[in-house]
Amino acid sequence: MPAGALLIGAFRTQEGEFTTRFFKNIFKGTSLDAYVKSVEISLITAALGGLLGFLMAYAALSAGAPRFIRPVLTTFSGVAANFGGVPLAFAFISTLGTVGLATRALDKLGLNPYDHGFTLFGFWGLVVTYLYFQIPLMILVIAPAIDGLKTEWRESASNLGATSTQYWRYVGLPVLLPSILGSMVLLFGGSFAAYATAYALTSGHIGLVPLKIGELISGNVLSDPHQAYALAFGMVIVISVAMVIYYVLDRRASRWRRTAQ
Repeated sequence: MPAGALLIGAFRTQEGEFTTRFFKNIFKGTSLDAYVKSVEISLITAALGGLLGFLMAYAALSAGAPRFIRPVLTTFSGVAANFGGVPLAFAFISTLGTVGLATRALDKLGLNPYDHGFTLFGFWGLVVTYLYFQIPLMILVIAPAIDGLKTEWRESASNLGATSTQYWRYVGLPVLLPSILGSMVLLFGGSFAAYATAYALTSGHIGLVPLKIGELISGNVLSDPHQAYALAFGMVIVISVAMVIYYVLDRRASRWRRTAQ
């Protein structure tokens, strides 16, 4: 029903007449800029979060890692992956903001990051904040795929004279790549739809699609609910495409999971 309401609202005026004007508007002006900015930050955080999360997960969950690391890491990841919104923004402001503890410490050392163009309330500050829940989410999602890597595969490769690089090139990465890419698609979707953290950090100054939808629905001057419906319907399309890609990658990864079992 909510999706149907978006679809109907995106193609009708306040008077109830059919129109494609609102949908066409998302391909130009500030609406298009909002989509570009949202896709950029989603791709960057998905790539960084996916890479760092995979490396951390493999280091902690591989056979040679101490046994206590796995429960500690997975427990923390379960909490951090769901820690978002205003509390997350406030935590980063308290730590890295203009009056944060880390900023004051760097000031004493003459290494204030703001002197070099970094600000927590800008694009890259939002990227750093998003990574706090993107990396733990990647750890949780990729952990079953890492568990599916059989030690016998590495032993067989070693017995055949393969180096560690050759093992990862011809065995490890081909097996894990669909799962890694599929997990990054999930990270992309989560970042693309995030609202509260971005709003609390930037107060809407960065033109992301969720923030623009909020302005159009609740704004006193820029109120235009049907344009907001069109933007939201565009988000549904983007997320749907991401889910189709994830489904295809998950199908390929499931073949290796069945083999591992």
